[in-house]
Amino acid sequence: MPPVKRKSVDDHYSLCVQPAFIIGTENPDGSSNFAPITWVSVTCEKEEYLLVISMFGGKRTKKNVLRTGKLSANLVSKDMLPLMDYFGAHHADDGAKDQMACRVSNGVKVAVPVLDESRWVYECEVEKTVDIGESTTFFCRIKNIQIDERISPKDHFSVDLTKLDPVIYSGMYHSIGKNLGKIGDFSKPEDLAK
Repeated sequence: MPPVKRKSVDDHYSLCVQPAFIIGTENPDGSSNFAPITWVSVTCEKEEYLLVISMFGGKRTKKNVLRTGKLSANLVSKDMLPLMDYFGAHHADDGAKDQMACRVSNGVKVAVPVLDESRWVYECEVEKTVDIGESTTFFCRIKNIQIDERISPKDHFSVDLTKLDPVIYSGMYHSIGKNLGKIGDFSKPEDLAK
């Protein structure tokens, strides 16, 4: 394969390819609050994964997480895009986000609202927060994962993302085309000898 010819660009082009989630929190009055967040990743601490979520500014979702230490992270699939757009365009400080119908239930192990439409939901408790400027990063202990019962992975490496149909965000919405294979499928012993 020939080398790629690259050029330098300004740092504001930072390419952040992230899965899209709708974060669920509880408002002080006990009502549910949802907001799209795409700064979501994982890290490993000993034998456990921690969900890592960054939030900028003073949005209600961030305030709720700081107050309660709990959240749900609802993976957004393509069929949930209208809901994600709605939650992103309407701010809790302007009133209840109740103009678009969605089904909400309670977490199984953590008292947080979850979206019934989501095919993959993390129920989390915050372990640690790190502030940098106006951004707060939450390191969250995963207490429960709810997945669509039609999905049956053998382990965390065998989840077929095409069945989850997740929305990927990088300034625009994208989807995953196809499953390309697993680790080891592309480097054969004969290729290594070259």
